[in-house]
Amino acid sequence: MTSYIRVCDIEKYYGTGSHVTKAIDRLSFTVGKGEFTGIMGSSGSGKTTLLNLLATIDRVTSGHIYYENTDITALSEDALSEFRKQNLGFVFQEYNLLDTLTIEENITLALTLQGGTKKDIQKTCDRLLKLLHIEEIREKFPYQVSGGQKQRCACARALANDPVLLLADEPTGALDSFSSRTLLETFTDLNRSLGATILMVTHDAFSASYCSRILFLRDGKIFHELIRGEKPRRLFLQEILDVLSLTGGELSDAQ
Repeated sequence: MTSYIRVCDIEKYYGTGSHVTKAIDRLSFTVGKGEFTGIMGSSGSGKTTLLNLLATIDRVTSGHIYYENTDITALSEDALSEFRKQNLGFVFQEYNLLDTLTIEENITLALTLQGGTKKDIQKTCDRLLKLLHIEEIREKFPYQVSGGQKQRCACARALANDPVLLLADEPTGALDSFSSRTLLETFTDLNRSLGATILMVTHDAFSASYCSRILFLRDGKIFHELIRGEKPRRLFLQEILDVLSLTGGELSDAQ
């Protein structure tokens, strides 16, 4: 598998003087193109910090992060903004939809910001609505639909720029078990049918069991890795729970 992301010996410190916290401690790993990778760890393990660094929302203190041949740690703020717009899609726990726009308008707004003709924007929007199975709610407003439907709209919006990497931060955190399963199956479909590279931060073992590979963080370091391979998801879930039980990680029951 071709490496798309290379994280090379990165560190991240917060604070000054005697109040310095090391959030990421000389971390190195790669993510292959088309891989569905999960990042797990208890609170304070560094998983959200790592996602923010990969998402170009925050900058490393030292080390390098490469997206193919682009060293994002060397880019200016303007270049980072352009890189983010052209290459990354984001799905967060809070949905971040505009309540005054319909589901369809939330998606077309994201497409309009990317440029293109009105006809092309509508064609892409129709494709995304169908892909995420939310065609029937296109005219509804966010407050009129379920949390799972909102999150699938957020996914459609994240895919608007045809990103090479989809970053998800606790995407099932606000969802019930049925909506969580539906969203995770959607991620799996995107990964398999579109070859989408997905990086998901989660503390939830059930969500993580949909990934093809999981990196476990503790004190800003990777201390364990699991690869699903051809294992059934339920067996992979048990392996995840076994690792978490050894680390005092946050456990979530199988759903």
